[in-house]
Amino acid sequence: MKILSIIAITIIMFFFKNPVEANYEKLIYDFNIEKINGEVLNFSEFKDKPILLVNVASYCGFTKQYKDLQSLWDRFKEKGLLVVGIPSKSFNQEKDTAQEVKEFCEVNFNINFPLTLIYDVKGNNAHEIYKWAKKNYGNSAVPKWNFHKILIGKDGKIDNTFAPFTKPLSNKIVKNIEKILN
Repeated sequence: MKILSIIAITIIMFFFKNPVEANYEKLIYDFNIEKINGEVLNFSEFKDKPILLVNVASYCGFTKQYKDLQSLWDRFKEKGLLVVGIPSKSFNQEKDTAQEVKEFCEVNFNINFPLTLIYDVKGNNAHEIYKWAKKNYGNSAVPKWNFHKILIGKDGKIDNTFAPFTKPLSNKIVKNIEKILN
């Protein structure tokens, strides 16, 4: 029984371990993503600013986090924070079209932070940003569910990741953002 426990703990530690020194060949500023309105979001326009990427979904139990994401955006956007919602069907909880997602977010949560088109966030078909995140930060950057958060520092590298159950206005996230902004 002890051996099984040790093996289980070792596997869990390996699974959530972040690379000590990631070899970033690219930074977030080297990427673009198409917004829900068809425009291109060029991350190079946000150089030296923190970015919070969140894979979102309309039918998820965490969907109420949209409200807190909007509050976080309202609170820190003037200081430079960019919040980006990336709708995803990776967990089969998103609407069928980008237009439906846009209307849902505007009507139900009055969202005005940038939303993207619908993208996969894990696996072989994941958007290149999520492949980059995994390559440079390890498995903790790969969403295990909707509303997984990836915080990018001013240096264009991943600063931290947060599980879906970590609320956007939690002390953990807010303090991390404030640390980056100061």
